[in-house]
Amino acid sequence: MNSATHENDFYAWTQEQAHLLRTGQLHQIDWHNIAAEIEDMGRSEKRQLESRLEILVMHLLKWQFQPNLRSRSWQLTIKEQRIRLEKLLQENPSLQSNLTEIIDIVYPLASLSAERETGLSLFPQTCPYSLKEIFSPEFLPD
Repeated sequence: MNSATHENDFYAWTQEQAHLLRTGQLHQIDWHNIAAEIEDMGRSEKRQLESRLEILVMHLLKWQFQPNLRSRSWQLTIKEQRIRLEKLLQENPSLQSNLTEIIDIVYPLASLSAERETGLSLFPQTCPYSLKEIFSPEFLPD
């Protein structure tokens, strides 16, 4: 019965599961779906990290390779993504250990997005910025 509720009315299922947990009715808990939802919450945090890094690196590339078009908007986007990434990593410190791997994964997408937005096709094959540079509030590539 719990699985059908999970599939048919997710909100009602979450409320029911929370009630069962709070009242100690552990024998009625939908353990399989709860475990799947917890795993999905973790994947969601990682996807958010990847997305923010992609946006940040794309703007760093645009900043570096289109110096004549630099704008306050780009600079503020870079600053915003760094702040949001810092907050995300403070709330999820275990994601720090994956940063190098995640940069390797998102860089091709960031360079592709930068190519699409700029019309340029001269971006490096691998990320030209170190993690320290990417996260440094003072760093803007020349």
